[in-house]
Amino acid sequence: MRQPVTTIDIRRDLVGLLPRLRRFAMTLAGDTTSTDELVQAVCRRAIEKSNQWNGEGRLESWVYTLARQQWTDDNRRRKPHVAPAANISDIREASRDRSTLVDPDVIHRMIAEMPEGISSAFLLVVLEGHSYQQTADIMGVAINIVVSQLAAARLHFASVADNYAYRY
Repeated sequence: MRQPVTTIDIRRDLVGLLPRLRRFAMTLAGDTTSTDELVQAVCRRAIEKSNQWNGEGRLESWVYTLARQQWTDDNRRRKPHVAPAANISDIREASRDRSTLVDPDVIHRMIAEMPEGISSAFLLVVLEGHSYQQTADIMGVAINIVVSQLAAARLHFASVADNYAYRY
């Protein structure tokens, strides 16, 4: 039996989203193993629910929302535990974008040191270019929460910026 064209397109498009999905999953999960498991579960969920994708809006927003829902569902099933701090090399692997003006290690280190929850909002708005409303929808929070998380991210960067030397 032939599969619907939508499913085939979603599978193809998921491959293109994998690097960005993995970066986003890293902000949720915090370590490589959990990140990889989350990405795999999200891809499976996206394919299973492909009939719910209406083709409107950005596919990545829909997939990020699925990732947040999957992460929340997985955390409810498990006993509460403290997630290990993200390893700098884990974040480096999750990110493919490199800046020529700023040492990428510095940026990865600064993001890794962000308080929990803030890094997701920062990644979606600043790195991925989502609007505040899109970010709020993806994260399942009110827009004022996104605004406050971004303000906290800016304060975090301001507080740690002097600890790192710039390399041009």
